[in-house]
Amino acid sequence: MKNGPSVLALLVAMLLVLPMAVWAGGGQEKSEPAPVEKGEVMVPQVKTDYGTPSGKLEIFSWWAGDEGPALEALIDLFTENNPRVEVINATVTGGSGVNAKAVLKTRMLGGDPPDSFQVHAGQELIGTWVAAERMLDLTPLFEDQGWMDVFPEDLINLIGTENGIWSVPVNVHRSNVMWYIPEKLEEWGIEAPESWDDFLEIAGDIEAQGVVPLSLATNWTVNHLWESVALGVLGPDKYDALWEGELDWTSPEAIKVWETLDRILDYVNEDFASLSWQQATDMVVEGDAAFNVMGDWAAGYMSTTLGLAPNEDYAWVASPGTDGIFMFLADSFGFPKGVKNEAAALAWLKACGSREGQDTFNPLKGSISARTDSALSKYNDYSKSAAEDFADNRIVGSLAHGVTANEGFMNDFATVMEMFLKSRNPEQAANAAQAIAIQNGIISK
Repeated sequence: MKNGPSVLALLVAMLLVLPMAVWAGGGQEKSEPAPVEKGEVMVPQVKTDYGTPSGKLEIFSWWAGDEGPALEALIDLFTENNPRVEVINATVTGGSGVNAKAVLKTRMLGGDPPDSFQVHAGQELIGTWVAAERMLDLTPLFEDQGWMDVFPEDLINLIGTENGIWSVPVNVHRSNVMWYIPEKLEEWGIEAPESWDDFLEIAGDIEAQGVVPLSLATNWTVNHLWESVALGVLGPDKYDALWEGELDWTSPEAIKVWETLDRILDYVNEDFASLSWQQATDMVVEGDAAFNVMGDWAAGYMSTTLGLAPNEDYAWVASPGTDGIFMFLADSFGFPKGVKNEAAALAWLKACGSREGQDTFNPLKGSISARTDSALSKYNDYSKSAAEDFADNRIVGSLAHGVTANEGFMNDFATVMEMFLKSRNPEQAANAAQAIAIQNGIISK
């Protein structure tokens, strides 16, 4: 076993971290309608008409660089339909929104919310800003636009609670994808692995040919890899049981996830912490690495930025051990309380949820539409296959991208992962994960 801090010291350190506070107050609210009583909670709801949109609209996201063209296309469509509105594209760069979330927290707590902001659908929004009573219920908008009939019921349940619907999903991404270059695999005499055991069996042969078996990037991509490993090792039922508090993180099955990840990390590039996810993808494209596990924004990068053709220049399989399972995440936009331009914010959400908006954005992003009536003729071979899988596969949620756990757990899990990368001690990581699961309300013990 590799060396690391004692289990007791690690648990004490983790348990001393205070849970995320639920904030209240701050910022002058504008003309939201009177709250609607839902159960015992009075919930402010969005209006369906704030007048003709004009003035400045600030959109806050982490889409920049290679992910920027999709957002720009959506903004261009919005501007064409709303010529009196000037869009301020307030982008804070950083993969998976790591930097943007920190800036957003400062603004939201300071009473200066953007008119709308990108957020991963699910607990990332609900467990943070909905719990803090900083968002408007969008149910009237969904009913007015007919979205209750075109967004899948399971997705609406994900973005809502018994007290309302909280964001408009603009896409659906798949997290558990392994990417490769067919020509290179043929050259090296290997095939895409069906399980992590298969990967570990061929990794040595790949390495012997001077090729990195699996490219990896900065630390959030390790969290991204972890969830695919967890799904492949546990299967969907036990994976879901982790988030439902029905499987302990210290169980033999959960410890095996960390043990498998430990073995996989022996076959990644040593400089991973200094690379962006795009650079890790480049390693595969350039033949320096055999495989990379990344969400299907990698398809957008390879197709839109690099000009590669799916099923010809690059190919994909479900990450090892997850065939028939679709680990999903969705980017979405909500309506914060107290925004400066209510009319423009409402118009933006209408554009995000529209069929035209989604079919403009997603073919460039590498994702699929969150709507069931998407015009698939506008999408490439990868996106068509993803849409088919989303309709037929078992669906589970992503941890790294905000579906399965609140932001408190996600932040603490990143700390656990950083410690694991230093100690490479599976039992210690499992104990620390159990501690933060209790601390953040996933396990009630």
